[in-house]
Amino acid sequence: MATTAPVRPEQILRDGGYDAIVKAARECAMEFAARVEEHDRSASYAADNIADLWAKGLGNLTIPSELGGVGADLRSSAAAIREIGWGDPSTALILVMHLVHVLIAVEESSAWPEDAKRRIVEESLAGPALTNALRVEPELGTPARGGIPATRATRATSASGAQVWKLSGHKIYSTGSLGLRFMVVWAATAEDDPDGQRVGPFLVPTDTPGIEIRETWDHLGMRGTASNDVVFHEVEIPVGNALDLRPLDAQRPPSPTLATWMTVLTVEVYNGVAHAARDWLTGYLNDRTPSNLGAPLASLERFQLAVGEIESLLYVNEQILESIISATDAGGEAATRAAKRVGLAKVTITANVIRSIEIALKLIGNPGLTYHNPLQRYYRDALCSRIHTPQDDNVLLAVGKAALGR
Repeated sequence: MATTAPVRPEQILRDGGYDAIVKAARECAMEFAARVEEHDRSASYAADNIADLWAKGLGNLTIPSELGGVGADLRSSAAAIREIGWGDPSTALILVMHLVHVLIAVEESSAWPEDAKRRIVEESLAGPALTNALRVEPELGTPARGGIPATRATRATSASGAQVWKLSGHKIYSTGSLGLRFMVVWAATAEDDPDGQRVGPFLVPTDTPGIEIRETWDHLGMRGTASNDVVFHEVEIPVGNALDLRPLDAQRPPSPTLATWMTVLTVEVYNGVAHAARDWLTGYLNDRTPSNLGAPLASLERFQLAVGEIESLLYVNEQILESIISATDAGGEAATRAAKRVGLAKVTITANVIRSIEIALKLIGNPGLTYHNPLQRYYRDALCSRIHTPQDDNVLLAVGKAALGR
């Protein structure tokens, strides 16, 4: 008797579209919310959360359907990240980094070698198999502000006689470090390289000898991201694992669409945090009945006004994101226009996220700052939203210059 192959979760999400993706993300978020305080207190990596995401097919949202993934659009992906961010933003951020770097690998204009693309896709489909880029260094800081990385890739010959790269260097803020299957390491070739010094990403499988993860992450917020230091001690990788090497002055920026995806998904992590804070606050105000009042705090006008202000901030975020997501999924000139404003959208949305939680903290006082309630965690996590590229000063400077130039 012939047996029917089990239906993959990615197929279920493809068939169900937006509603199925959001449902799966919401189910995960409810599970994650029950564990998030533990991971926050201990700054521990939630491997169980990542396994749950893959079990639902959410780890392969951005792999095209023709390659076996979900092939989700930005609207569906953003909604999923917002739900997961509501439950555990550290897990959501780790997933964002994976989804975006898979997208970078498989997009039509990608300069990645075909073998590297195929391996990323195949292992993710068989996963969990997280991918993330490691770019920031102790001396350089973020390469988004320019400069040559100190991490070096030098040509060498392996013991078997094959030509290889040997990678040495030190990366910091390596999100998801403890669970990564692939590290996309930003490095420079040697100054005396026969082809001239070039800079670019190198694909490093994490089972390669010579990788040291130093568990240094002890942050105020987003404590479960395992954003540790990673040190490479002459890590030997095949020549074909150099993904897109170019001189520093000839670097190719990500496509406008990819930049929009990265920014929108990152912002949605923190938008989810703001929604979680709002939900906790409204529940608290409805449940808390002081003996001298004889009615819930939610019945008082000053609490109603404050919650109304929070709702207005979240509504603005919703409208901005709707505009950018719709334009991006439409493609063409609309997507190009949206990409030019996505940095400004990030500045506004993250400010609104932080402000909305500050209002809640001011409103309820001490209960919001105790570890027994999650509002202080939401606030700590929300503060991290400013850190991500593009950062506020770069965005506002560019927008200001453009406006004055008119």
